[in-house]
Amino acid sequence: MTPPGAPDSDAGPMNPAVSSCPEVKLKPVTVLRKRADFLAAARARRQGTASMMVQARKRGDDDLGMRVGFTCSKKVGNAVARNRAKRRLRAVAHEVLPVSGLNGWDYVLIGRKDVTADRPFEALKGDLLQALKKLHPAS
Repeated sequence: MTPPGAPDSDAGPMNPAVSSCPEVKLKPVTVLRKRADFLAAARARRQGTASMMVQARKRGDDDLGMRVGFTCSKKVGNAVARNRAKRRLRAVAHEVLPVSGLNGWDYVLIGRKDVTADRPFEALKGDLLQALKKLHPAS
C-alpha cells in the first residue's frame, strides 16, 4: 500500500537529492592523550579569556593535523562539574577549531571555575575565536 501523494514506483528512476551547498573540507582534529603533550603545550603560548585558558604550541613535525586536549582542575568543582565543563569545551572545540585552527598545532583548553559550565554556548565560541586570533595574529 502506498500513501496518498507518493510518487508512482513505475515513474522511472528518480534523481537523488542534491545539496546546493558547496562541500567544505574541514581540517582533521585529534585528541591529545599523553601527559608529555600537555606539558609541552603548557610551556608554549597561552591566552586567557573570560571562560577558558587556551594553550597553543606549534609542533614542528610532519603531521599536518591539529590536536586538542581538555582539562579542568579540581578548583572547577566536583567530578560532575569538571566533566560538564570539559564536555562544553569539547563541543566548542569541535565546532571552532576545524574552521579557525591551524594545522600542525596542539591546543589545550582549560576550564575556569564557575564560568565554563554556565557561560552561554555562543559566548564560549566567541571566547575561543578571540583567543585563536590573539595566538595567531598573522592569520
